[in-house]
Amino acid sequence: MTTKQKTSPGQTFVPGHNYARAFGTSMRISQKSASIVCKAIKNKPLTRAKRLLEDLKAERRTLGGKYYSKAVKNMLMLLNSCEKNAEFKGLDADRLFVHASAHKGANVRRRRRKGAFGSTMKNTNMEILLIERGKERKDKVSKKKVKEQMTKKPTAAEQEIRAEKEETKRELERLKEEQKELLKDVEEAEMKSAAKE
Repeated sequence: MTTKQKTSPGQTFVPGHNYARAFGTSMRISQKSASIVCKAIKNKPLTRAKRLLEDLKAERRTLGGKYYSKAVKNMLMLLNSCEKNAEFKGLDADRLFVHASAHKGANVRRRRRKGAFGSTMKNTNMEILLIERGKERKDKVSKKKVKEQMTKKPTAAEQEIRAEKEETKRELERLKEEQKELLKDVEEAEMKSAAKE
């Protein structure tokens, strides 16, 4: 018998895989614009989604001829927050896929004098999930391990091997120089013998 996980308030669904979540409430952006941006990055790998949002922010790319600057700025902020949450949870960054959604926020009216109602302000609730999907590569070495190996101090044996390599390199260079000098001497001797004939 399987137990069904409950969704927290504002959460659209609970994925079957490991995930990280970020939620923005009552963001002062158009729900329509936010939905278009969400649709553009949905089900894309994290790196591609981030690149698309950064390109839209820098106005290098468009979505249907528009940049959606305000929505993109807020979405990028949420995505970065969600990425930090995923990192904290120990999720594999190479296997993260984006799920994004935008919903209408609470109705808020601008205040006007004499009790008259003002115009309604745009409010949107946005949610981003980074879901860990796909198979883990066994041959893959994590960036953290590579960094640790690079910063690790070499042992005495490694230092000795490195010194021997440098010595061999210097010896090879010296031999090359000697070979060049010998070739010069041979050429000079040949030129002299040719001149005598």
